[in-house]
Amino acid sequence: MQKDGKRNILGVLIDAVDNKGAEQAILRAAHERRAFSVSALAVHGVMTGVLNRKHRYRLNHFDLLVPDGQPVRWAMNWLYSAGLRERVYGPNLTLAVCERAEKENLSVYFYGSTPAVLSQLEQSLSHKFPRLVVAGAESSKFRQISREEKAQVVQNIHTSGASIVFLGLGCPRQEVWAYEFRDSLSIPVLAVGAAFPFLAGVIPQAPRWMQDRGLEWLFRLAAEPRRLWRRYLLLNPAYLMLVALQAARILRFGSRGRPPAEEMLFG
Repeated sequence: MQKDGKRNILGVLIDAVDNKGAEQAILRAAHERRAFSVSALAVHGVMTGVLNRKHRYRLNHFDLLVPDGQPVRWAMNWLYSAGLRERVYGPNLTLAVCERAEKENLSVYFYGSTPAVLSQLEQSLSHKFPRLVVAGAESSKFRQISREEKAQVVQNIHTSGASIVFLGLGCPRQEVWAYEFRDSLSIPVLAVGAAFPFLAGVIPQAPRWMQDRGLEWLFRLAAEPRRLWRRYLLLNPAYLMLVALQAARILRFGSRGRPPAEEMLFG
């Protein structure tokens, strides 16, 4: 299935885009002050859409879903000959967009994670991009929020004058947030997950050779086995099996999903 550059991976419509293309699309929307929802999806992110029809609907209404994980990129190339030579890795995309924002006088806003991580993230980015304007930073409340609280978050971001929002709430909460807040904010919202603690230096990143070979999951599993074992030891094999069945045309995966009946506001 192909639609506007998107490819169906297990029912989730991933964009056949490289780093430069994603970066340009985001910056264009930022200059135009236009709503634009983006998520960097690895295997776990794709599987959240496979397992939940309502969430599949949310994901497939994003403006841009980029192949963050190597297995997602490989599936794009295997199933559709997409010719993607690199994944669009959330932390690298964050740095690239911040670099362009610094040069083009666009301010950024960080939402999610903890106050300590946000503080270290801002310090780290200030060393890399000394002229980058951070319009604001707001930590997660780690719970569902009310509509009044949503309105306050929207007001905070609007008042800050930010041109781009980076979102680090973890999957799938951050995708739910981006879906629910997209139209209220009317600027690009980038769900980049672990980019916040990675770039803050709080969580170590896998060596480049492991990333290139699709073994980042093993590095993260070794670092946080209690939290991540279900994600990697159950979902990764399921993903590979389902992609193989899609490639063999034994299974077909619809992309429609089911519209959520009500908002699920996370903060």
